[in-house]
Amino acid sequence: PMIVNSDERQWTWMDEGLNSFLQFLAEGAWEEDYPARRGEPRDIVDYMKSRNQTPIMTNSESVLQRGPNAYAKPATALNILRETVLGRELFDFAFKEYGRRWKFKRPTPADLFRTMEDASGTDLDWFWRGWFYTTDAVDVSVDGISEYTVSSQNPEIEKAWRRKLRDAEPASLTEQRNKGMPRRVEAHPELKDFYNEHDDFTVTNADRNKFTEQQDKLEDWEKALLSSGKHLYLVDFTNVGGLVTPLVLEIQLASGKKYIERIPAEVWRYSPKKITKLIVTDEPMVGLTQDPYWETADINVDNNAWPRKVNPSRLELFKTNRSQPDLMKDFNTPLKQTSAEKAAAETQKAAQ
Repeated sequence: PMIVNSDERQWTWMDEGLNSFLQFLAEGAWEEDYPARRGEPRDIVDYMKSRNQTPIMTNSESVLQRGPNAYAKPATALNILRETVLGRELFDFAFKEYGRRWKFKRPTPADLFRTMEDASGTDLDWFWRGWFYTTDAVDVSVDGISEYTVSSQNPEIEKAWRRKLRDAEPASLTEQRNKGMPRRVEAHPELKDFYNEHDDFTVTNADRNKFTEQQDKLEDWEKALLSSGKHLYLVDFTNVGGLVTPLVLEIQLASGKKYIERIPAEVWRYSPKKITKLIVTDEPMVGLTQDPYWETADINVDNNAWPRKVNPSRLELFKTNRSQPDLMKDFNTPLKQTSAEKAAAETQKAAQ
């Protein structure tokens, strides 16, 4: 900041915001668990929720809430750019290049934006637009997940799978009430026929022959794909807050294994409000959390998980006085002495 001559009068954040960001980095380098005030995404959430704010790219004389706007939010944005969007190595190179190019000069915000993009080789228009030119917030909702598996086309497997799904369906109310009712075929077993032993899920020789013919037409890699047992999930996301952000997904599998999958913000390019992302796993997925480390400043973590999680909170209990006014009691209440009257009484008592 002493070498790059930022115009603080015009753009407060170019001086104070960048200083706050560098201070945040210095605090982390100073000691572990330093109580930093600005820079962590989770610490800017309350401000991002508020309505009484202006974009960072607001003239200094018109800024509302100068501390969060010019200090904390730019520092947080740059931290997210460093940790989540570009990565530390690429960001540090680009940021140093900004200092090198503009030392002893007077850069504008556009010079910072342009240098960071040029030096990193990354299109960051979406980032500058969202974080610096709007008051939008990050709020990504995991709306739903649909599960698919690749059909093996083997009738022995597929019909057994469909039977299992049918058996898992709840019994209808009529079936429940008819349970235990005497049946005609139980009293007269001779009435049973072929269809009492077989149904739509019975594998026939025609099914087996068709499968064999299909297999003969497939190449080895196609056969391997059909028998891979991959699990496919279509995950629906909604950008509730309006601020485009990368997706950071923690995926939990049935075995207990967890892993992180990072999806660039460009996934929102053609549909900035709603997207569906395909996730392929080797075993069933039992849980998914968006932004598990709170690194994107998401203002509502309640909608970040599937299945939904119960978030603990507290209820404050207050005891109220529900007694009715008592005129006689209030009238007969002794009148309290004033401070002057108490002093006079004590003086008189001492004189006696």
